[in-house]
Amino acid sequence: MDKKIIKKRLQSVLKPSRYEHTLGVEYTAACLAMRYGYDIEKAEMAGLLHDCAKYLSDKKKLSMCKRKKLKISSAEKKNPGLLHAKLGAVLAKEKYKIKDPEILSAITWHTTGKPDMTLLEKIIFVADYIEPNRNQAPRLDEIRRLAFMGLDECLVMILKQTLEYLEEKGAQMDPMTYETYQYYTKK
Repeated sequence: MDKKIIKKRLQSVLKPSRYEHTLGVEYTAACLAMRYGYDIEKAEMAGLLHDCAKYLSDKKKLSMCKRKKLKISSAEKKNPGLLHAKLGAVLAKEKYKIKDPEILSAITWHTTGKPDMTLLEKIIFVADYIEPNRNQAPRLDEIRRLAFMGLDECLVMILKQTLEYLEEKGAQMDPMTYETYQYYTKK
């Protein structure tokens, strides 16, 4: 599907701030792809579609997962917002006609990460955190610099901050985030 059509569709379903974030992730993913020698168009497409299921209500996310027979973890049951990643991959495939398994996987893992991520998965995970419209995370300038120096080191820093934030807030943590952090700190 043509990128212009995808952008129009996304703009019609996402809140303006979410759409701006999406464009920021698309841009940042392209920058990281250039830096690390990855296919720019694939990175842009994954960045553009990473939050394509974000507009769905929690109730709709849960019902779609059941209908599509997608596994729902206990963390996702408690925080259905986490489901937007795996549902995003489903929508990218069905609604936006994306067939590339690398792009679909990058969308699936952009929130929690996973051990042994591909380069595109890392790019989208990091781009989602550092895109220009984000400004709330501590040490964001340092993390942005690190993203262009060492992607794995940047992942560790992002994951550590995410885990600290979730613990501080007493929020539900997806075990995959911790597992990913453990994997990359040992690597």
